[in-house]
Amino acid sequence: MNRMIIVLVLVILSFSMSCNYKPSDSGFKSGDILFRGRLNSSLSQAIDAVTQTSQEHHYTHMGVVAVEKDTIWVLHATPVKGVCKELLADFCLNGDDSTVVGHYRIKDLGDAHFEKALSKAHKQLGQSYNFSYIMEDEGYYCSEYIYEIFAEDSVFQLEPMTFIDPQSGEFHEGWIKHYSDLGIEIPEGRPGCNPNGMAANERLEFLGRVN
Repeated sequence: MNRMIIVLVLVILSFSMSCNYKPSDSGFKSGDILFRGRLNSSLSQAIDAVTQTSQEHHYTHMGVVAVEKDTIWVLHATPVKGVCKELLADFCLNGDDSTVVGHYRIKDLGDAHFEKALSKAHKQLGQSYNFSYIMEDEGYYCSEYIYEIFAEDSVFQLEPMTFIDPQSGEFHEGWIKHYSDLGIEIPEGRPGCNPNGMAANERLEFLGRVN
């Protein structure tokens, strides 16, 4: 039993270290964007099912990096915590050890633009999560949060949202249940954004996987 505990601790520490680089080692800069792969939750799978692009990635969550001295933080909007600020390791570990985290950078913005975006991001900490995914509603969903902090730089564009499963041509069952629980109609065609679509933006440079 003791040997099993030691092995488990070593595995956890090893994975945590892989997600907790120092800026000098990792090349992380404030304003970098992290995209996290699909988790086993029903909401994550529903997002992935209806937002696939021609790219090979399966991203369902995203956040923005803030480097403060020797610490790397990620600001993002989650269903449980709303808009929050977490250590990079915590952002990576919010799934299982097979979760992919992609590291991206906007190619054509100067430092002043990133500083302004991060200032806006910090001001929204504590805001609630936008479960309706309707842009005008209170709070933020993850990609809406990133879209808004870079809105002045026109980095990302809104597209008509769809909740239709491309395999069946019908509304995805997960979204039917989600909006039934909210008591509102599925906002098919309303303007919005999603991690898969935003990761395919030509203004983003893929720097590699964090883990």
